[in-house]
Amino acid sequence: MAPDRSHILLAIPVYNEAKSIERVLRDVGIFARDVLVIDDGSSDITPQLLAKHQVEVIRHAENRGYGRSMQDILRWADFDGYEWVITMDCDEQHEPAEIPSFVRAIERNDADIISGSRYMIERIDDDDAPEDRFRVNRIITEEVNAALHLNLTDAFCGFKAYRTSAMRTLRLNVDGYDFPMQFWAQAAFKNLRVREIPVRRIYKDMRRTFGNGLDNPEARLRLYRNTLNAAMINAPKLLQNDSMPDSIAE
Repeated sequence: MAPDRSHILLAIPVYNEAKSIERVLRDVGIFARDVLVIDDGSSDITPQLLAKHQVEVIRHAENRGYGRSMQDILRWADFDGYEWVITMDCDEQHEPAEIPSFVRAIERNDADIISGSRYMIERIDDDDAPEDRFRVNRIITEEVNAALHLNLTDAFCGFKAYRTSAMRTLRLNVDGYDFPMQFWAQAAFKNLRVREIPVRRIYKDMRRTFGNGLDNPEARLRLYRNTLNAAMINAPKLLQNDSMPDSIAE
């Protein structure tokens, strides 16, 4: 049976998103009733802007990384009794108007992970993806598919829907941008059902950086490969215990 739409949480990890947070929350409110924001230690006025909106907020005292925000989202959704959680970014590269597409996919009730893909449909206009990001995504997606026997077209899109009961079986502890490598390895080990749906590919700020030396494409490739290899080795040990950690955020 498909979940009632009131049992779906919309969650957004943010870090220094003062330029876009109010527009995103305004538009998200059209399509989602319950909204959670993970403020990953923002040092701009993002916290003050969030206080103006009726959304749940978890704030990290310091920047802990995208993966840590994702872990907290999945734990909170399960803790608060939601059947599904939809995640999206706050940099306006994900369109709130596409949320209903994820809801419809959820209502089909034939997947545990519904993953947005920016590459399922060939673009008819000029491709605005930064070349190095497109290349790294393509290489790593191919390697993830080969290693895990998946059939993904986009291993890194953060626009996703997760069945919370399935996420409860995972033991995720990678805090950085390499979080998807551990996530896909554990999802494959648990034989979770994955469905991709197309989402628009939008890049609004070509100057956005990864930080921590990861703006170098070769450094990102090394990190992703190392994390994928470690996740494949460690998955059997980590997943012996099927329960999620109790803490939401330290």
